[in-house]
Amino acid sequence: MKGYVFHGPGQSAWEEVPDPAVKEPDDAIVRVEAVTICGTDLHILKGDVPEVRPGTVLGHEAVGEIVETGGDVRTVRPGDRVLVSCVSACGRCGYCREGMYGQCRGGGGWILGHHIHGTQAEYVRVPYADLSVYQLPGTLADEDAVLLADIFPTAYEVGVLNGRVRPGDTVVVVGAGPVGLAAIATARLFAPERVVAVDLAAARLQAAKEFGAEAVADAGEAPEQLIADLTGGLGADVAIEAVGVPETFELCTRMVRPGGHIANVGVHAAPATLHLEDLWIRNVTITTGLVDTHSTPTLLRMAAAGRLPTRRMVTHTFPLDRMQEAYDVFGNAAETGALKVVLGVPQHEVVPVHPTV
Repeated sequence: MKGYVFHGPGQSAWEEVPDPAVKEPDDAIVRVEAVTICGTDLHILKGDVPEVRPGTVLGHEAVGEIVETGGDVRTVRPGDRVLVSCVSACGRCGYCREGMYGQCRGGGGWILGHHIHGTQAEYVRVPYADLSVYQLPGTLADEDAVLLADIFPTAYEVGVLNGRVRPGDTVVVVGAGPVGLAAIATARLFAPERVVAVDLAAARLQAAKEFGAEAVADAGEAPEQLIADLTGGLGADVAIEAVGVPETFELCTRMVRPGGHIANVGVHAAPATLHLEDLWIRNVTITTGLVDTHSTPTLLRMAAAGRLPTRRMVTHTFPLDRMQEAYDVFGNAAETGALKVVLGVPQHEVVPVHPTV
């Protein structure tokens, strides 16, 4: 089969790799029907995730069909159409028993495309299949379902739930990329008074409006003042960081109100300054996290009912063998207008949710 292989910083290729095989009795082999690219994959290619070894097939999100299972797998069988979660869960360790699957100490957590071969291939081996794949309703299209492998659970759990969004809140989302847009959409499920999006790209700010932001601000034009004006000088109840650079995290600390919450979602590759000399007296709660995916069943039901704007996130589709082109389009989003790219589905033109730039 073929897969997209990381060979070191700046080096990758769609090439022949060995077919996966069942190694453990709780494994499943999935034939990939749809896969997407994550911003974390771009971080890996830049060398920001050094634990990913050269020779690893990338990817941690997919939709596909079960073709083989180990003898201990009970919840799925060959022929089932499933969502492959970005997080694998052993189900036995203390963290899994608490629903913190991202911190699994039994061999799971974020392993696909990280510690073992991932989903950007024609087939993938999924460990701990009973807790790491989800049967899909027939009404949910591949392009919708694949966004529930990572993007929507991450935004919802690490951003909205960790940030404790409540009715009547002012929520500011810094970064209107895919995770930020999903955070805007899922924050609105809790009836905040307003959601404000902050980004540098005009096209992404327009997309933020279409995903439900009542106000937007250019990150280079004093968004702190907009938040102050909207809240009588108090600040946002919840600030969600969805970029992963020091400047955006520090911006969140300046926009949050006393007693508010900062939910960091972005993947950081450089240190950020924590200004405790200003924050210590303000009762601010700061959370970080890797997604646990405990919300995936709920989000699947909501997507099947048409309650999540999943399809609007997909701006480009490709066949699997155009993986490098898809990476180029996704990695140059400022020029291409890409939000999410999906590979493997029957190719057709997808109308962008915002003008390209």
